[in-house]
Amino acid sequence: MDPSRISIRPFKLSDVDDFLKWASDDRVTWNLRWNSITSKEEALEHLEKVAIPHPWRRSICLDDRSVGYISVWQFSGDDRCRANIGYALSTEHWGQGVATIAMKMCLSSVFKDIPDLVRLEAFVEVENRRSQRVAEKVGFLKEGLLRKYMYCKGEIRDYVVYSFLSTDKSL
Repeated sequence: MDPSRISIRPFKLSDVDDFLKWASDDRVTWNLRWNSITSKEEALEHLEKVAIPHPWRRSICLDDRSVGYISVWQFSGDDRCRANIGYALSTEHWGQGVATIAMKMCLSSVFKDIPDLVRLEAFVEVENRRSQRVAEKVGFLKEGLLRKYMYCKGEIRDYVVYSFLSTDKSL
């Protein structure tokens, strides 16, 4: 994959058709806290009310077309030094290095964009080996296994927790 074709940027309403294409795929949303989007109206509503107003949610783009997302949720108060990060990618682009390149782009800017941020945490389901590899490829440190940690899609699942500090270098 030519890295110059990949970018991350804020979502736009004009992304609706591309967003719907990957956000309606149960294989993409299986590991996400939100369910598959099933209609153009629902996709527009999600973009308007969730994706666009979010302080740090970026569309992963291939040739400026949305093929996934990266989102950073900063904690508040005394915990504002840390944030959770999540990402998803269209199945047609799995295994091509797109998520890895997009995550490197994220890491090169997110600590500048969020000045209080010192630590990013990624919680990846034990079964989601692809996302674990992405986190490891960009320099996240695997910290441990969290057994029966989070409720997702009707079950309590095991997660691996990763961290990346503002002082770490992306690989």
